[in-house]
Amino acid sequence: MTIQKIIKIIALVIGLIAVFFLVRIMMIGDEAIEADVANQGVLSSFATLAYIVLAIATISAVLFSLINLVSSPEKLKKSLLSFGVFAAVLLVAFFISSGEARELNDGTTLTATQSQIIEAGIKAFYILIVLAAGLMLVFGVKKMLSK
Repeated sequence: MTIQKIIKIIALVIGLIAVFFLVRIMMIGDEAIEADVANQGVLSSFATLAYIVLAIATISAVLFSLINLVSSPEKLKKSLLSFGVFAAVLLVAFFISSGEARELNDGTTLTATQSQIIEAGIKAFYILIVLAAGLMLVFGVKKMLSK
């Protein structure tokens, strides 16, 4: 039995369980669920199933991505280079940011470091936008000139 067949069977079983919970929710009705706490167990079971499916999807996406990266040194090199550029942008944004403590509307205090991190995130966003726009412009002009 191949891995694809096993995954299809697992997906079918999870889908059937989800349909079962959905039908039970629809048969009970909104008013009955809101009125009686005992009926809310169906909703919590449905939510638990959704969390399980989300966890499986997240873990499998990360796992297969890592397997794909490790199996190809060229892709791993490109990924590490991209990660390094992103980390450099974050560091530049952090060091050009200035943080100052502030009193917030709800009475809590935002420390200087927290303020600097927030400002760095905003500046990193702007830097990445400018880089993306610049790269699109450079490659667009390059493409137009090559024709």
